[in-house]
Amino acid sequence: MVNGCGGPAGFAGACIAGLLVFASIFAPLIAPYDPVAVSIIDKLMEPDAAHWMGTDQSGRDVLSRVIWGSRASLAVAGFAVLIGVTLGVAIGLFATWVRGSWLEQAIMRVLEAVSSIPILIWAIALVGIFGVRDAQWGPFIVSSETKLLVLLGLLYIPTLARLTYVSALGEVGANYVAARRLQGVGELGILFSDVLPNCLSPVIVQATLLLAIGIIVEAAVSFVGLGVQPPTPSWGNMLASGRDYLISGEWWLSVFPGAAISLTVVAFNLLGDGLRDRFDPRHSTSMGYAT
Repeated sequence: MVNGCGGPAGFAGACIAGLLVFASIFAPLIAPYDPVAVSIIDKLMEPDAAHWMGTDQSGRDVLSRVIWGSRASLAVAGFAVLIGVTLGVAIGLFATWVRGSWLEQAIMRVLEAVSSIPILIWAIALVGIFGVRDAQWGPFIVSSETKLLVLLGLLYIPTLARLTYVSALGEVGANYVAARRLQGVGELGILFSDVLPNCLSPVIVQATLLLAIGIIVEAAVSFVGLGVQPPTPSWGNMLASGRDYLISGEWWLSVFPGAAISLTVVAFNLLGDGLRDRFDPRHSTSMGYAT
């Protein structure tokens, strides 16, 4: 089990990430209080037996808000990666299919141009353009979280498409692909049935690392007021509201959401490194792990 995650570090990352996902899914059952319930008489209480992480300036339980805040962060990061993987792999395979043509060069140059600008800059710029309020498109109401995850997913496409493209190019020249051609299998059939399965390992590793990046981007965008909007709890907007109380001594308002972000990012990075070690032992990063 440990070796399946790429060693002890990868296993630890998988366990922590699993607990965080579990907490986000079952937040209504785990959280001890309503995360948006205001209680002025309980405001700014230090951590104690009743409120393990204290309360905020509105008397809301910080632990409950941290648990519920994991939903926004993990949902945005997770669905963004799903969008990025689906479209990125498709575009990467398409570029491989039309290799040697002007269309291949056009696709790759556009992907490189988009990738040259950091994801966080793109996210802040696009969210600023599209706004932070819920948008109504016909009968559908699109929340700020949905807009953020879609935009972030689109920004993941260049990285995953280029990775798929490079991996697929390395596979199409292999002997087994030539044998499949001799059997009369078409190019598209070879790409999807033979090349794609052999390209998924690096894509899975990169997707795991992008989950960590998505957590940071969501927190950063929410921190500057362009992401999840209060009173809905998010680690980013909790940090933003807690920074005003650092000087006055209410440290728990910033420490606990900040610790949640750090722990989640470290967990997914450890998991990504572990999967990289598992799929490619030549790049082993886990201490004391060998294949």
